[in-house]
Amino acid sequence: TLGILPAQTPGSFLDPEMRAFLEENTEVSSSGHLTPEIRLRLLTPRCRFWQERADLWPYGDPFWAIYWPGGQALSRYILDNPDAVRTGSVLDLGSGCGATAIAAVMSGASQVLANDIDPIAGMAMVLNCELNNVKPFPILTKNIIDTELDNWDLIVLGDMFYDEQLANSLHPWLRKCSRTHGTKVLIGDPGRPQFLGHRIHGKLHKVVEYSLPESTRQENNGLTSSIVWSYQP
Repeated sequence: TLGILPAQTPGSFLDPEMRAFLEENTEVSSSGHLTPEIRLRLLTPRCRFWQERADLWPYGDPFWAIYWPGGQALSRYILDNPDAVRTGSVLDLGSGCGATAIAAVMSGASQVLANDIDPIAGMAMVLNCELNNVKPFPILTKNIIDTELDNWDLIVLGDMFYDEQLANSLHPWLRKCSRTHGTKVLIGDPGRPQFLGHRIHGKLHKVVEYSLPESTRQENNGLTSSIVWSYQP
């Protein structure tokens, strides 16, 4: 649990109008990513809003509709190394499409909580759980950085170090989670300059590096690989 912060049940995201919009304006995809065994509703070149004016999109920026390379690496690692999560509790921070949380469920985690500040991401996660025949996990659509957490065995976060202010908030919070509860932390990132140049980088141990599929490279300005890091404060 998160103590004073109750997670929403999956059913609370099932707004019929929103569901219909997401199903109409995303495409089910499993190819071109590091995890072909996970199917996701994503924004692809065949979708209307790939070319449409951004201001016509009726919700917040759909970051959840992209399978970002850091999340791909984390999900691949968890699927290949189920012992990293099996029978443990996993918090997926900045979950987006929910792929890493889904990978944790598939790999036998006993408790999974997905967190993203965008409530539309919560709807997308419910749809993606359905696509993969995974029982939906609790979802929390609030900013929990700097809050007091209960003891999670593992926190996973991908592609969260794109903004200096966010990174500066994440570092001390992750350090506190790790030192207070012994929580393990895995970070996925393709080597963005904001991440490589941040002071947290000196506290990381490289776990595994994956070569990115060509389509993911094209969507991410030519970045060629994505790395899973273990945070060791």
